[in-house]
Amino acid sequence: MSTVTPPLPYRVAAARPETADAVSLELLPVAAALPRFQPGQFAMVYVFGVGEVPISVSAIRGSGDALVHTVRAVGAVSGALCRLRPGDVVGLRPGDVVGLRGPYGTGWDLDSAAGADVLVIAGGIGLAPLRPVVHHVLERPGEHGRLGVLVGARAAEDLLYRDELRRWRASARVEVTVDRPTPGWQGAVGVVTGLLDRVELREENTCALLCGPEVMIRHTAQALTARGLPAHRIQVSLERNMKCGTGHCGHCQLGPLLLCLDGPVVDCAGSQSLLAVREL
Repeated sequence: MSTVTPPLPYRVAAARPETADAVSLELLPVAAALPRFQPGQFAMVYVFGVGEVPISVSAIRGSGDALVHTVRAVGAVSGALCRLRPGDVVGLRPGDVVGLRGPYGTGWDLDSAAGADVLVIAGGIGLAPLRPVVHHVLERPGEHGRLGVLVGARAAEDLLYRDELRRWRASARVEVTVDRPTPGWQGAVGVVTGLLDRVELREENTCALLCGPEVMIRHTAQALTARGLPAHRIQVSLERNMKCGTGHCGHCQLGPLLLCLDGPVVDCAGSQSLLAVREL
């Protein structure tokens, strides 16, 4: 188990609305900084007087001290991060201070993807933990093969990082689908697995990284293996009710795994059987 440490103060440098209920917060250390985060790891973000919540890092900037967390308002703490003051579209404003603990959990194993095609598949807010992977691959041309990004969202207005998605198309195969088309939407409609036919899978030379709702992860992993991609070439980021981040409370248990320690990123070969059991 990890040691529980007090949160370090981080100041909000910028707050950017992403959707009607999601905000990206760029945080800078007030004094001492946390150790460098790896793509896929998370921090426990503390709103003073409200509580704390686990949030994956959605971008790492500069020398690594500047962290970006994309937060969707779904509970008391995440709602406070997005709407700290009544009536605010953006809750935290530049100058406000939160507490951060971390880094916690496992990150994406990008070493295993060296020289291979990288296929990023995200559903909803699941694009946030995968965004650093896209940045990593695009910033290191020649280290990997082709980059594919498949994104599913409830509707076009729920898409994260829409400007970045357009920019990524210059160097990557980017495909987007929505569950509910709105007037003017001209893209794909349906679940994200419907986009798999638009990319080529080179079996032993493709590494797929998945994050999103659990049902999406389960069906996408099954579709990938049905197309011949070995389970050991698929990584998934799983979510449970993390409370401590250090393996003490047990809230994030999934079978034999404590996801704050053994995850959130795990290989598909070791998690498929667990995801097939609904009670877990």
